Amino acid sequence: MLSNLTYTRPCAADLLDRLQEPRRFLQVITGARQVGKTTLVTQVAEQSGLLYRFTSADEPTLRGPEWIAQQWDAARLMAGDAGPEGALLILDEVQKVPNWAEAVKRLWDEDTRSRRRLKVVLLGSAPLLLGRGLTESLAGRFELLHLPHWTFHEMQTAFGWSLEQYLFYGAYPGAAPLARHPARWSRYIRDSLIETTIARDVLLLSRVDKPALLRRLFELGCVYSGQILSYTKMLGQLQDAGNTTTLAHYLDLLTGAGMLTGLQKYAGAAVRRRSSSPKLQVLNTALMTAGCGLTLAKARADRELWGRLVESAVGAHLANAAGGGSCKVFYWRDRNREVDFVVRAGQAMTAIEVKSGRSRHTPSGITAFANAFRPTRTLLVGGDGIAVDEFLSKPVEHWVCP
Repeated sequence: MLSNLTYTRPCAADLLDRLQEPRRFLQVITGARQVGKTTLVTQVAEQSGLLYRFTSADEPTLRGPEWIAQQWDAARLMAGDAGPEGALLILDEVQKVPNWAEAVKRLWDEDTRSRRRLKVVLLGSAPLLLGRGLTESLAGRFELLHLPHWTFHEMQTAFGWSLEQYLFYGAYPGAAPLARHPARWSRYIRDSLIETTIARDVLLLSRVDKPALLRRLFELGCVYSGQILSYTKMLGQLQDAGNTTTLAHYLDLLTGAGMLTGLQKYAGAAVRRRSSSPKLQVLNTALMTAGCGLTLAKARADRELWGRLVESAVGAHLANAAGGGSCKVFYWRDRNREVDFVVRAGQAMTAIEVKSGRSRHTPSGITAFANAFRPTRTLLVGGDGIAVDEFLSKPVEHWVCP
């Protein structure tokens, strides 16, 4: 939680507008740990002028559906005293309560029938688990707002970061003050973010038969971010006799936790895309550097590592936009020709090549891809193309929408 940070993310205005509308919808906010969900919601609650109650299920004691009912009843009393404007209930980490969706559905429907003036915001740091409850029990009752990792523009605005700082230290605002003390920053990322996310958002709330394999998969993804790796090769690297289905499932869990994803190959046909080898992609470059043991200066001097950071930062910018529904992101490879990223936004398709400075084993495939698929536009990022800081400073929609 960033209690001393007054910077407000752009999506705050969207949430404020929703809370001030007369029509009631459950407002559901998802995102990885430490992207500012709690700070944003409390800032918006203060700006809204509504009386509000904030409470969190992220506690050591076990919560049950009756806890939700208790919080809801307290908020109902607040709404009764608030007059025509009503009140606001904010439930944080709600996915940690067993059968939370059924409890919320019952209470929400009671308020709807009674025309009670109570608005509700649900927050969750495990989007995959939260989404299951929404689709199974709360269909037609909610609006979703996804908070991605912070962009370069946001870190620059809030903390004055340079491009080099953003590439190396990533986009966790809570860790930004520790960047002056690299050893502390690294421990914070590893202990408070990586370990907490894996232990509490993945292993505790999902069935994982091989937790050690999931952890090693995450570490492998950080090392090989920006590279295409088949599941069979991953199993070989991980020295595990598991099956590829298990590995794909674990990668989905890490994606849902906002840490690591696997981009699929663009092939025109959905079936072929789903069966392709994934291109591993971190969603925050801090996950790559926290365990590398290097300072910013030493990482900058390592041309291969720095090139991977550049490409991974561009990929994370695109993948985080995809997580919010703005677009879909793929890669493309045909024999020895490759396109780093293929982005679809509606009917528009953009092929993106990143000139990162790292050595390449495959030549650019932009021309071959353009001949095969006729993209709306092709972009070169870095080198004599669009400057990396310029590309990262603008929303993805600026580059990929016609």
